Amino acid sequence: MAFQFLEFEKPIAELEARIDELRQTAGGGTVSLEDEVTRLQRKADSLTDGIFAKLTPVQIAQLARHPERPYTLDYIRRMFTDFEELHGDRMFGDDAAIVGGLARLGERPVLVIGHQKGRDVQEKVRRNFGMPKPEGYRKAQRLMKLADRLGIPVVSLVDTPGAYPGIDAEERGQAEAIATCLEVQLSLKVPFVSVITGEGGSGGALAMAVADRVLMLENSVYSVISPEGCAAILWKEATKDTIPLAAEALKMTAPDLLELKIIDEVIKEPVGGAHASPELAMRRVGAAILGHLGTLKGKDCRAARRERFLKMT
Repeated sequence: MAFQFLEFEKPIAELEARIDELRQTAGGGTVSLEDEVTRLQRKADSLTDGIFAKLTPVQIAQLARHPERPYTLDYIRRMFTDFEELHGDRMFGDDAAIVGGLARLGERPVLVIGHQKGRDVQEKVRRNFGMPKPEGYRKAQRLMKLADRLGIPVVSLVDTPGAYPGIDAEERGQAEAIATCLEVQLSLKVPFVSVITGEGGSGGALAMAVADRVLMLENSVYSVISPEGCAAILWKEATKDTIPLAAEALKMTAPDLLELKIIDEVIKEPVGGAHASPELAMRRVGAAILGHLGTLKGKDCRAARRERFLKMT
């Protein structure tokens, strides 16, 4: 499958296309182009390092939304074992935008839950582009309460543009479902670790991230509103000039949020983003989660969790 490059990665894409062309030429003849391929690959690697060393907030937001970035089910398949998915909110239905169930992370039993966006058109529609409706948040509540009864930690993987704002969701109590999710998370006795793996959009993300430890992948974002939405409100239009200004002002990147003490750790991504080397990215995420669960083991985390979020108000 061809690798998908973003707009700011075009110089890298051009070099990679040239390398592929040379490799195909060398494969069909007797002339060795290995030295030229090696030279161009080194140049491409150096260019990639340079571009990714100075990403702007709006470029990081683009990476956070990259369609090849690992989603929750990718993490579950490669990072967890013995996963048993649980469905439904026992009130209305099963929201495919949120997946969750019992699993093991290493040797530790956990309840893992997260947003799922979908890859192709059919799955994106079925998953509602990772935007949960009330039944999704009520499923999340049910699963978190189950983990609390069983005495096992909760791990959430957050990647959503936000909660679904449609009329049907509002009719079924979207705001109440999110608010109750916040209440349930604050009441959990068991350890709770949340990772922002892509987009952390508004209350739709917070409904799964009121945790003892909140981690962010290096090229993820976490904000009350998207840069486009912010630009449309502040400057009455979202353009190539106003969107970067909004992204900068929102302080939505992992380093900014770590400095503001909103999150606890930035998980370094492979050069090129988590999608460039998913296995490595997932190993780092798994190690970070296990490390924090180890420090929280055996603790009743409710009081400290409440205090943590009260300090942010």
